[in-house]
Amino acid sequence: MVAMDRGIANIERGHNGKPKVLFLYDFPIHGGGSGAYVKYLALRLVEKYRYKERIAVLVPDRLEIDPRIKQYNLKLPQIPIFIGRPGLEKSKKYAELNAEEIAELYKAFIDGTIRVVKDFRPDIIHVHHTMVNLWAARFIRSIFGTKYIATSHGSDIQAISKDRRYFRMTRDGLNAASFLTVVSGDTRAKLLKMFGTHLSAKTRTIPGGIRLSQFPANKNMERQRRQMGLSGKKMALFTGRLISEKGVEFLVKAARKINGQVIIAGDGPQRQKLAEMIEKMNIHNVTLLGFFADRQRIIDLYYLADVFVSPALWDEPLGLTIIEAMASKTPPVVTRKGGIVMAIKDGINGTFVRPRNATEIAKAVNYLFENTEVNKRMGEAARKTVEEKFTWTNIAQRFDKLYMKVVRNGHK
Repeated sequence: MVAMDRGIANIERGHNGKPKVLFLYDFPIHGGGSGAYVKYLALRLVEKYRYKERIAVLVPDRLEIDPRIKQYNLKLPQIPIFIGRPGLEKSKKYAELNAEEIAELYKAFIDGTIRVVKDFRPDIIHVHHTMVNLWAARFIRSIFGTKYIATSHGSDIQAISKDRRYFRMTRDGLNAASFLTVVSGDTRAKLLKMFGTHLSAKTRTIPGGIRLSQFPANKNMERQRRQMGLSGKKMALFTGRLISEKGVEFLVKAARKINGQVIIAGDGPQRQKLAEMIEKMNIHNVTLLGFFADRQRIIDLYYLADVFVSPALWDEPLGLTIIEAMASKTPPVVTRKGGIVMAIKDGINGTFVRPRNATEIAKAVNYLFENTEVNKRMGEAARKTVEEKFTWTNIAQRFDKLYMKVVRNGHK
């Protein structure tokens, strides 16, 4: 009760009645979908919902997000990963850590969070990923009384399902959280199945999104098409990490039957294998562009493409690259895996194909290449879906309400 009263008092005398929220994140901000989630949620809360000087981020990254957001560098002995991630190619997976390494990581999260809690004095900690950083938030809750909510981005649940060493502490952390959020219905189902349906009442599905201002409703790309030699040609696009879970090899195999150009933008451990496949199979219509640090170049590719292809093999939590393509009015061809099913209606704003099926990929891509009106109609519907469900303004509003509910209604 003392901690709750202190929190409400801080809010009442604070800026515009908003609580102070500390984001606790376990990866560098730059390089992954969950990092984009943390960054753009924090920015939108500051820009739209009056959280200026009320948001801070504790993250193992010295690169500043934005001058308007207070940022603390989290010093970790190492940064383990769930699956492959750009910039962390040499990192161990959580499943590869020994007991001593897990303990050292836990201690580093506790030490770092205590330091920041003392300085920033948050009313709420918002934990991103339900792994060792969640354990630290549970510890802080016990010692300092600071409430927290936890967001699962999906890949954390996958990792815990394969390594039960992380189960008990995560379960305790979830039980003690005021609220839980997940990025997709698929992730929600997996979390509740693993940790118990009693968590359902305090679990909300809040997907990731995009900054719509980066994606104009219409954009003339004729000059760029000429520069890339695409005038009069159709183009299918993949962007993202080149890891086995993404299934890009099946797009490469499909390219032999695709009547147009295939462009693959991204980097990762699978790139060399894909290059060797292209050479061995004597495929002439696939281009590997590598990784683009320039965000605008990636966005331009979405607008240049006639079709976006995501042939994922695993239950990807959402797939923000698909949402970005949809915002560009580029219809997606995707596998029915993970959270993207909440965004795609087959034949309306995109097309589903079976995983590991190059023939279906080629057939779906060629159909959209050849049927201009269908392509256009799907693209318009895709854009409308994003406008209605996947903008950071809407997402930040939902978190704003959740934060206020935690501090005003006395949630545990």
